[in-house]
Amino acid sequence: MRFSYAESLIDPTFYAPLAQAAEAAGFDSMIVPDSICYPRDSDSTYPYTPDGNREFLEDKPFIEPFTLIPALAAVTERLRFTTFVVKLPIRNPVLVAKQATSVAVLSNNRFGFGVGLSPWPEDYVVTGEPWERRGKRMDEQIEIIKARSAGGYVEYHGEFYDLPAIKLCPTPTEPLPILIGGHADAALRRAARLCDGWMHAGSEGERLGEFIDRLGELRAEYGRADEPFEIHVISLDGYSPDGCRRLEEQGVTDVIIGFRDPYHVGPDTQPLQEKLDAIAWFGDEVIAKVTD
Repeated sequence: MRFSYAESLIDPTFYAPLAQAAEAAGFDSMIVPDSICYPRDSDSTYPYTPDGNREFLEDKPFIEPFTLIPALAAVTERLRFTTFVVKLPIRNPVLVAKQATSVAVLSNNRFGFGVGLSPWPEDYVVTGEPWERRGKRMDEQIEIIKARSAGGYVEYHGEFYDLPAIKLCPTPTEPLPILIGGHADAALRRAARLCDGWMHAGSEGERLGEFIDRLGELRAEYGRADEPFEIHVISLDGYSPDGCRRLEEQGVTDVIIGFRDPYHVGPDTQPLQEKLDAIAWFGDEVIAKVTD
């Protein structure tokens, strides 16, 4: 069992000491979210709050993940950083491949690339990308990024992207792990067919076993059942040693741990020291007991 520390939408000066504390406490990775902007006018709903309310995101400080992760990697030695998740279809895949490989190189392969669909049509409007067929487009983007992160000249000819032979330099010395976030069957199928893992968003917790079983079925269908595969989960079971063991028995490889409600409307008022104390507590009371 591995442990990921989740903290976001906070005073940007908190990130470095929190990453260092998480590493010292025995966490394996730190989760980094992605958001481009907050639309003033929108009737869209957020899929991971009970009432679909999105107001908790207004005026929250999002640092762009390809900028934040190298800064945190520079002040840590072991901690991996995993995006949760980059909204891939609103971006150019070659530019993202360059950003992702650069982060992987600068962090010495301590980068997990979690990607997904944005639930907001406004993200597509402001970046000039079509909302329609975004899932199919993301499939091609993942193929492009995986091929270019492996090094050498690669061309690509698909329905949405037609690219000449190009290569990126430098590229990471280890394969770039790509993880899919999302609960829809299309997301599970995409993870099983194209990617190296799946990220659970925390809602619909009672269906976690169903999602994991479905991933197993799909990986077998695509002939990938014997390949390594990461399953990152948000669960209350993650806050106790016995709960972590139950998750591991279900096939969970990584549990995501946070210590405050991220959907709170208004600024984060939790002091830095309180956050540091929570990290230290978890390291002593859960990580140390699970890994002994």
